[in-house]
Amino acid sequence: MSDIKLSQTAQEILDRVEKLTLIEATDLVKALEEKFGVSAAAPVMVAGGAATADAADAKSTFDVELTSVGDSKINVIKVVKEITGLGLKEAKDLVDGAPKIVKTGVKKEEAEEMKTKIQAAGAVVTLK
Repeated sequence: MSDIKLSQTAQEILDRVEKLTLIEATDLVKALEEKFGVSAAAPVMVAGGAATADAADAKSTFDVELTSVGDSKINVIKVVKEITGLGLKEAKDLVDGAPKIVKTGVKKEEAEEMKTKIQAAGAVVTLK
């Protein structure tokens, strides 16, 4: 990242983000996704400072991807809205944009539960 020129404010933010634990960084990414209606394409990797427990936790987390909507789009939107806490429009936009990551950094049990719920609504889900 040495080729990227950042403002002083942006550099200060980057320096603070580097000091976050993996869990704190994941929560920050989720908050940014919700606030700005965007989706991170890959899990967040924190440079240095991450505790061993955090690194082990990262290996047991998954991204839940809505691969295909299927025939029951309205049911899928309802389930995605419930799972993500998004508003109706945001959930609809997410479903319309499939394939799309529904949630990132989810523990295996929670990811499997989400997958089951979304598939029951008629969609195809992939855990990554």
